[in-house]
Amino acid sequence: MHVVGQIDHTAVLDRVRGESGWTGRYLFLIVISAGISILGLLLPSTAVLIGAMLISPLMMPIIGLGFGIATFDWAEVRRAALALALGSIVAVALSAAFVAISPLQTVTSEIAIRTKPNLYDLLVAFLSAVVGVYALVRGRGDTVVGVAIAIALMPPLAVVGFGIATANWTVFAGSLLLFLTNLVTIALTAALAARVYRFGAHLSPHQTWWQAALIVAGLLGFAIPLGIALKQIAWESVAKRQIRDAVLAPFPRETRVSQLDIDFDTSPITVRAAVLTPRGIVDADARAIARAKTIGVPVDLHIDQIRVALDSGAGEAAQIAAAQPTAAPSPAGPAIASRIALVAGISEDGVLVDSAKRHALARAGVLPGATLATYRALEERLSAANPGWRVTLIPPAVALPPVTVTDGTPDAAQVATLAWGAERRDEAIGVRGVGSVAIADALDAAGARVVRGPAAGTPAISWTTAP
Repeated sequence: MHVVGQIDHTAVLDRVRGESGWTGRYLFLIVISAGISILGLLLPSTAVLIGAMLISPLMMPIIGLGFGIATFDWAEVRRAALALALGSIVAVALSAAFVAISPLQTVTSEIAIRTKPNLYDLLVAFLSAVVGVYALVRGRGDTVVGVAIAIALMPPLAVVGFGIATANWTVFAGSLLLFLTNLVTIALTAALAARVYRFGAHLSPHQTWWQAALIVAGLLGFAIPLGIALKQIAWESVAKRQIRDAVLAPFPRETRVSQLDIDFDTSPITVRAAVLTPRGIVDADARAIARAKTIGVPVDLHIDQIRVALDSGAGEAAQIAAAQPTAAPSPAGPAIASRIALVAGISEDGVLVDSAKRHALARAGVLPGATLATYRALEERLSAANPGWRVTLIPPAVALPPVTVTDGTPDAAQVATLAWGAERRDEAIGVRGVGSVAIADALDAAGARVVRGPAAGTPAISWTTAP
């Protein structure tokens, strides 16, 4: 009662009502915060994202929503909800438009971490709301800056826009759930904290009971599924480590995992791995699957083996040294790994850098809308941007379009791109249909391995296994 007696309830409510509605200043801050957020997500840059969090224009409308619930002020609830809805729409639309025209549309690490909310995110929002209301009613407004960083309302909305622009509905749904988790938790916790500070003291016991029921139901409605998600994340973390060990088990000790893609949403779990090894193993897939049974669920596992070129006549120690990055990389090593990882859509761990030979190798991730020609162009661009380095970019198994044949002559650029992809992936190309003879001959001449199919029917080109 001593603490509550020191609070100017009228002044606090006036401030909440004055800052929780739709204004020109609020719209300006929404545009600036959304723009900074999407730039920080695409780069990715934590420092830039912190700048967007510091602005945090959505904070006061959500606090206003909570105070409106606490005092049964439905006019304030409508004002705050309208400002929140319009601000969110503007932020999502602006982010989606920026991503649509941006050449960078890769799911970065900053985007990925905002697509799988769990119970800890709810707890962060809960504690942040408590501190936010405390700062507001006790006149310690500077504390709200720290709260803005903790709850990070705008970046999840920017990720929602990214999901819409790239038609990535997994990213869209995960980031939207994170934003709603923050929104509902902050609003309901703000209402609860406001009642503790005796806002809404005029309400009847019946109204208070309904408030309590709404707050508990709202928080539990998010806490239960988010708790399940947290348990799933913990299991996936352990399973990923066990799968990685299973992938490496059939190979020599010096083998490294270049890329490991695990889809836990499929049944069985789909695992696609790429390893850099000095010696190929014939039955590696079967041995790895047998080892992966320790996770307790079925696994569909395939390993792409990339044999590292070794000098003939070298001893075992020299061969192992050649198969791995130099222990003491040159200063340019980490920098080139970072640039390649960003362009290829992978983590820096997936880039093998041999500083002694100035050679960098990476297996590219699946980039939305990218063709084989796109990956070849990316490799050329990376090589040009890093003078003195040889960059090898291994493309994923993207679909191969038919080659254009004019007057019996296949398009030379398309043939060269196919030959490049076959060499990088160490795979053969299957060719069939009308015009396939000329295409197969051209690929043969370019040094690609070719599996010839029927020369009649619809032209088709695909990756295949050479006999």
